[in-house]
Amino acid sequence: MNACNRSAECGRVSAIETMGLVDGPGVRTVVFLQGCPLRCKYCHNPETWDPQRGGTVYTPERLAKSLLRYKSYMKHGGVTFSGGEPLLQAAFLAEASALLKENGIHICLDTAGAVSEHPERVPGLLELLDRTDLVLLDLKAADPARYEEITGGRMEPFLAFLELLQQKKKRLWLRSVIVPGINNEPKEIAALQRFGAAIKYVDKIEFLPYHTMGVGKYAALGIEYPLKGVPALSEEEIHFPKNA
Repeated sequence: MNACNRSAECGRVSAIETMGLVDGPGVRTVVFLQGCPLRCKYCHNPETWDPQRGGTVYTPERLAKSLLRYKSYMKHGGVTFSGGEPLLQAAFLAEASALLKENGIHICLDTAGAVSEHPERVPGLLELLDRTDLVLLDLKAADPARYEEITGGRMEPFLAFLELLQQKKKRLWLRSVIVPGINNEPKEIAALQRFGAAIKYVDKIEFLPYHTMGVGKYAALGIEYPLKGVPALSEEEIHFPKNA
């Protein structure tokens, strides 16, 4: 019997990256979880989509031990769970987070909230949120039709998760990827700004310019890239509303 058969929860990790500087405050160790229900047009991690294939299987104990090797680098940072959609492995992350919190590690959750219209019923999710210091919430769109167009999924799980975060008064960074030809228009960005302004406990709102660093991954996986030919965007090229 292997360790995963003996453990209450095991998880599948796509990759672990150290010295991350853009995935939360300070220097972060970023854990990319396997599995995602969305198919965002600009996704740069298609290798994380399949929840059953790819990556490495960990017990919570093994993952925590691996991450704590970098504790000295995370003095003013911490661990960020990303993906994929990390909420799909909430029970596993809740156990791993408990071990990290025992060692004083700051926990960020980088998520699109794409898990359930009843997130409070997802095993381990409430416990994971209790151990999370900051949520980096991906705001894909400001209305359901645009959300489905961009992600291929429904907006209701995101809205339900956002409501749960508001109830629990979790600190948030809101993030939106801006893509030429999709949402790089003043009216689109203004809608995102209005949506964000109505949310409580937000410490930062970020508009991230689209990049093409994931194109090679699609080719390697034999998947057609949805935004073929769309150029990368710089921050200076984001079309913010003039009154922003």
